[in-house]
Amino acid sequence: MLALLLTFSCGSYNSIDSFYEAHKNDDQVTAVRVPRFMLSMIGNISPEMKSLIGSTKDLRYMQFPSATPARTDFLNKQMSTITGSSFIEVYRKNDNKKRNVVSIREKRDAVKEILIYNNNTTRGSFLYFNGNFDPVKVREMAKNEDFQKLGDGLINQFNMGSSTPGINQEEKKTGN
Repeated sequence: MLALLLTFSCGSYNSIDSFYEAHKNDDQVTAVRVPRFMLSMIGNISPEMKSLIGSTKDLRYMQFPSATPARTDFLNKQMSTITGSSFIEVYRKNDNKKRNVVSIREKRDAVKEILIYNNNTTRGSFLYFNGNFDPVKVREMAKNEDFQKLGDGLINQFNMGSSTPGINQEEKKTGN
């Protein structure tokens, strides 16, 4: 009964906001929501990123564990629900349960939202942009896997700017 209730209550993730709020405090989750004043710092990752970041109003990144087949299925279904019929898939690569999907939401001749979802069955992640973007540039970046590079660069930027080392104290003590 409890599992059914949990599944039903978690099945209502129909937006990035609700997914982000529901999972940002989960164990082993890295969640980054970049304030506007920090967006210029992220634009320094590459010239392509600088042109993309220039019009970004909201940027979020989340990485989460996906260690079991059931968890992978659960996360894949949640992301499919979020993109549903309101996003257009511009890139998808499925390999059994592994996913790499780039979806966009358009308004007239501009891309307003970009959602990149990756799940390698060990870890899942999403990268979300809200702003005004050139559709040709978005498709080119998806094809060249530039969004994956941005996610990696984003985490590196925050780790370098952090006062805490990349290895926590327990890992140092045990040597793991």
